[in-house]
Amino acid sequence: MIIEEIVQRHSIRQYSGKPVEKEKLQRIMEAGRLAPTARNAQQWKIIIIEDPELKNALVDSASNHQPFLKQAPVLLVACGLNPDYIMRCGHPSFLVDLAIVLDHISLQAVREGLGTCWIGSFYEEPVKKLLKIPPETRIVQIMSLGYPAFIPNPTPRKPVDQFFTHNTW
Repeated sequence: MIIEEIVQRHSIRQYSGKPVEKEKLQRIMEAGRLAPTARNAQQWKIIIIEDPELKNALVDSASNHQPFLKQAPVLLVACGLNPDYIMRCGHPSFLVDLAIVLDHISLQAVREGLGTCWIGSFYEEPVKKLLKIPPETRIVQIMSLGYPAFIPNPTPRKPVDQFFTHNTW
């Protein structure tokens, strides 16, 4: 049941360094590919970084306050290809779309015995320059991916009744 992966998902900030097998990465990419998007437009791209030198350069130039990212064997750079499309509700679709994609990825990673960490604390322009990302594209998140060195304790969560109501506010 998917609830097991949800319960087991943690933000991993220490990695063992063991490489991610290609078959596991393929299944993780497939989970992301199947994510729904606004109008089914599928206007996103993820750059998979496995090259250690490129990974280190990215961390040094765009997120040097998070050196643990260098330990992860894989970094995923999640890009929105159409940041100008605003959904009828008033929100940009690329943010919602990529959140769903990355959530699918993070849950499949847990199923594969891997861990992830969502990273929003980075400078976009150095990443774009280093990875030759077009100016009109927006980078939503960087996600680390790899085998956890250890599993952290669960983060406390508020009870369900603080989030959900029935029929009215």
